[in-house]
Amino acid sequence: MELNRKNRIKNPDIGYITIDSEGCICSCNDLAATLLGSESSQLLNTRLVDVIASDNRFAPLAKRLKEPEKTVQNEQFDLPCFHEGRTDALTIRIVRFVGPEGDYRGGYIGLIDRSAVFTARALALNSIAEGVFTVDDKMKITSFNEAAEKMTGWRQEEVLGKPCKSVFRSNICGNSCALSTATINNCNILVDKDVYMNRKDGSSFPVRISATPLINEDNQIVGGVETFSDISETVQSDLIINAVADGVVTFDDEGIITSFNTGAQEITGWTEEEVVGRPCDEMFFGADSVVACPIMEKNRDGEPCTVIDQDGYVVDKDGFNIPISVSITPMLNAEREPIGCVQTFRDNTQALQNKMILDSVADGVFTVDRNWRITSFNLAAEIITGWEREDAVGSFCSDVFHSSICGKNCAIAEALYTGGSVTNRSITIEDIDGKRKPISISAAPLLDVVGNVIGGVETFRDLTVEETLRKQLMHRFTFDEIISKSPAMQRYFDILPDIAISDSTVLILGESGTGKGIMAEAVVNSSSRRDKPFISVNCGAIPETLLESELFGYRSGAFTDARKDREGRFSAANRGTIFLDEIGDIPHNLQVKLLKVLEEHVYEPLGSNESIKVDIRVIAATNRDLKALVEEGAFRDDLYYRLNVANIMLPPLRDRKEDIPLLIEHFIDKFRAEKQKDINGISDTVLARLMHHTFPGNIRELENIIEYGFILCPGGLIQENHLPDSFHLEESNDSLDKGLLGDGLSLEEIEKQAILGALQRNKWKKMMTCRELGISKDTLRRKIERYNLENPLEVVT
Repeated sequence: MELNRKNRIKNPDIGYITIDSEGCICSCNDLAATLLGSESSQLLNTRLVDVIASDNRFAPLAKRLKEPEKTVQNEQFDLPCFHEGRTDALTIRIVRFVGPEGDYRGGYIGLIDRSAVFTARALALNSIAEGVFTVDDKMKITSFNEAAEKMTGWRQEEVLGKPCKSVFRSNICGNSCALSTATINNCNILVDKDVYMNRKDGSSFPVRISATPLINEDNQIVGGVETFSDISETVQSDLIINAVADGVVTFDDEGIITSFNTGAQEITGWTEEEVVGRPCDEMFFGADSVVACPIMEKNRDGEPCTVIDQDGYVVDKDGFNIPISVSITPMLNAEREPIGCVQTFRDNTQALQNKMILDSVADGVFTVDRNWRITSFNLAAEIITGWEREDAVGSFCSDVFHSSICGKNCAIAEALYTGGSVTNRSITIEDIDGKRKPISISAAPLLDVVGNVIGGVETFRDLTVEETLRKQLMHRFTFDEIISKSPAMQRYFDILPDIAISDSTVLILGESGTGKGIMAEAVVNSSSRRDKPFISVNCGAIPETLLESELFGYRSGAFTDARKDREGRFSAANRGTIFLDEIGDIPHNLQVKLLKVLEEHVYEPLGSNESIKVDIRVIAATNRDLKALVEEGAFRDDLYYRLNVANIMLPPLRDRKEDIPLLIEHFIDKFRAEKQKDINGISDTVLARLMHHTFPGNIRELENIIEYGFILCPGGLIQENHLPDSFHLEESNDSLDKGLLGDGLSLEEIEKQAILGALQRNKWKKMMTCRELGISKDTLRRKIERYNLENPLEVVT
């Protein structure tokens, strides 16, 4: 032993120090003094533990010197130390000197400088991109490269000498430790195991580790080395891909499946383990299922083809065809050669079912996003508009439909902005050939799962057939501009052509607002004078002092301001027709001159004795009772009989209530065109009230009510709150009057009279009566039987 000690002392490559039982330095060579940063002469008789106390490099040695009795007899360990930016590495050998009785007498410390070897090894480890650390057979860290520092946040000097599990605290520390269990204990090599490792700050990150044992020259395991790489991006990519509802599959350049996400597994029924490593066509892509493989197919430029949203089919695990929309993108290397491809596909089963359902609907259906671009377009929409689905989808809806409400009062815009629905609005659109078509539309917003508006849906029905039938029906009840289906008016429609072609004078009687002016125009338009002048004069609107000069004209000097001749209305109507409205208001002195025109076809202008011949047809109208005026002497009887050649008596609207729905429809069409407002009718409640109204103002009053409704109604149907206030007041008074009139009668008698009155007003038309009374047809039938009500036209005499 003494010989060995002398050999160690004499070896110039080994620094040595001897200490006594108190730890004081008895001897040391120059190399040891240099490694301790001092001179040998200065170290003698000083306590070694005091010399190294302030030098962290020797902390493990200082610990052993403070408790020498706990130090093993002979101990050797490597001590990498960090000092002033450099790394020192020492191999320290400690030998305890004991007396015969085992008492501690001192010791020998040998120091071997390993810095060059350690530096070279550290440079090699630091050149590796992966994290690398080594442990001894006690699982204490002996090296730790820069990549490991960057990934974990630990510095090398903080972890060297520490048990690895106190540093990493990964999910495999303990019984599942890759180094201890698989490598050091069992001498196995571990490759590419995915675990989570903790950083210094406590956060964890996914790593892929490999481990192998360290074996010395005696084939003994003295530790282990572990490499690890941060796979956060890979894990995140896998999480993202697996979170996608679409199927995502990757292939190599031979068409072998290399990955298969969760979406693909759910769509096909195959698991990733079952398909990875197998050819794609063998698993689920048949020859006719999708487009040609982009790895094999090339475009004109020689590049592999890319497929976007191609419809096709995949075969699931049970052998069923699944409709999909597939996109395929080739993966290229640096030389732009295909090394594989990525394929995404979406299960179109629900979309295909929805499309088939929508295409089976007779109404057109389309949807838009919040930017007004069409996102779906069913088969009926294609047929009605003439647009192909592929051309319509992606276009602005206004560019496809060119409707009468585009840009103003748009129904689908109203649905999006208000969140409510729009129903049954009549508008016109333009088909692809520019032809206008009437349609009825309904619209509603499309909402996501949290209620946010993401678009809108609109359904529309082609009204061309209905419009044609409506016009045919209206034609049955129309003569020129006159609309009526009442028996009295229908009789006039039958004889009007005969009246029109004659040149006889026509007298039109009726209350104010019954359409006497329109009737006069209808007569003219059907006569041989339709292309000749038509002059209309309201005799009640012109002062009596001016009426003669207006009708017959005057010559200069006839009165003070008559400086030149002026032709009258009769002259202007020569060879045509003159319409004398409010004829009952004409002064008595002019009645003679008018009679002369009718009998002799001549007249004299005011201030002239010269008779002027005129070829003219006279149509007169009044709301006054001319026969009563004749009896009172206010109207000449000869003029009355001369006017009353062809007599037309227009009934008031209250006596022809069956015409109210027709007239309402006519006025709706008129004002919709004039005011460009999307209103397509009135509500049933409004119709019932109008049918119950007495209309003292007749057709003119009805027209005014509808026009007022157009002012207040934003669109759709005119409701009760859109009616004039005066109309509401009159209805209230009518109800009050009816209540007073019914005073003293039993409830049954009041009901009987109400039903009978409604039947009479509606000419015993049961549907119209039901609508007025607000009861069903069965209820009306029971009431008629109960009260023994009979239609006088059906009673057999």
